Amino acid sequence: MQSNEQGALASNQGKILEKTVETTFQAKGFEIIKYRTWDKNREKYGSELLLENCPFKNIYHHDGNTEFLLKSKKFDCEIRIECKWQQSNGSVDEKFPYLYLNCIEAMPEKEIVIIVDGGGAKVGAITWLQETVKSKKYTSDYNNDKIIHVFSLAEFIKWANIRFR
Repeated sequence: MQSNEQGALASNQGKILEKTVETTFQAKGFEIIKYRTWDKNREKYGSELLLENCPFKNIYHHDGNTEFLLKSKKFDCEIRIECKWQQSNGSVDEKFPYLYLNCIEAMPEKEIVIIVDGGGAKVGAITWLQETVKSKKYTSDYNNDKIIHVFSLAEFIKWANIRFR
């Protein structure tokens, strides 16, 4: 398979993960809307939102985006959600340290969900991410209050079903 075909396939597989996240929150009563559309006219929308393609300044002070930002008045939370699907050999798992540093240093939300699935991550990569999150590695006094969850897709759905009853 050619490189551009592999990239397109990986992108399509990742979109299935994102659609599953959307469906999960839609079933919980959240309205799904693009962040930039919402940001232009916030008063037009309710208080239970799943915003798509949400910007932030990354650790290099460049523009970055994550898949989702959940905003809920009912559940009193703002949760940034990052989706990573790796079904075969690739570089998604090699970006886990960069993702983690963005979570603790650049993403403004106090709670962040990372969904990692697909079965193709290198042995030890997801374990490294889970252990790093659990031990709050590389945090300091100003950012050690972050709550970061690392879930498989099934774990995420279970968490959402419990958290957003």
